[in-house]
Amino acid sequence: MVKTSLISRWWDSDLSYSFRHSPTAVIAAVIAFICIFCAVFAGWVAPHNPFDLSTLELGDARLPPAWHADGSTKYLLGTDDQGRDILSALMYGTRISLIVGLAGVALSLLIGVGIGLLSGAVGGWLDEFLMRLCDVVSSFPAILVALLIAGVARALYPNASDITSFGVLILAIAFAGSNGWVQYARTVRASTMVERGKEYVQAARVTGVTPSRIMLRHVLPNVTGPVMVLATIQVATAIITEATLSFLGVGVPPTSPSLGTLIRVGNDYLFSGEWWITIFPGLMLVLIALSVNLLGDWLRDALNPRLQ
Repeated sequence: MVKTSLISRWWDSDLSYSFRHSPTAVIAAVIAFICIFCAVFAGWVAPHNPFDLSTLELGDARLPPAWHADGSTKYLLGTDDQGRDILSALMYGTRISLIVGLAGVALSLLIGVGIGLLSGAVGGWLDEFLMRLCDVVSSFPAILVALLIAGVARALYPNASDITSFGVLILAIAFAGSNGWVQYARTVRASTMVERGKEYVQAARVTGVTPSRIMLRHVLPNVTGPVMVLATIQVATAIITEATLSFLGVGVPPTSPSLGTLIRVGNDYLFSGEWWITIFPGLMLVLIALSVNLLGDWLRDALNPRLQ
């Protein structure tokens, strides 16, 4: 009964109505759902395990897609230079890109929201210091900061495990200049400064509620709207950043290639006729980023009261 009530309330909400009457949002949601479903359940959906070396057949290397004259129905999108099925590699690679991208956004969200709340609530010299810190971080190109973090970590820990490599990559995405925690900090700080002057906050102070409780129980829920929109859009940015780092060779470990690694490998064969090795991973990356960005644009408009 409780689940039915929640579903009914959501179905009757303004947000659900806006979603159902936005063809762009519906199509973007369907595409994103298909990509995420195939990535999460790649072990069951993918026709092959492209990273199981015992199943690779070098004789099937660089086969074109199935609709090509020299293609095989066994590999719908063809194979790469090692005989790996491109379709299966896309599913497994998308899973890695999504995990790293979502983890990077979650970390930057946690850091940025915390700094923004603290800066907006305390004010004074602490606010000035934190905002100047944001200005300094934003002055560096995002990809340069990510490359610096990944490069320094790789030099300090040349024999790091795969888990450590993933952790460094997540840190690089979270601290990637203006594309990381800085946007959350500035957004939450501005919203907090607006909310702390409203009557419900003043009433809470009069009744003796502690400042920390006011920030967490009263102000934070009222600043989550812009944060949700920003986080949705930054998921696509984080995935692209991860793909860029992997393309440059400082991303995920070679044993767990993501979409960026697949594009880098296929780039060596792009002008020799094996275009499918790099084109399909690139199209998958564009498809994911575009669908997430369209969902973010819809969410921004749906949560903007001025457009209602």
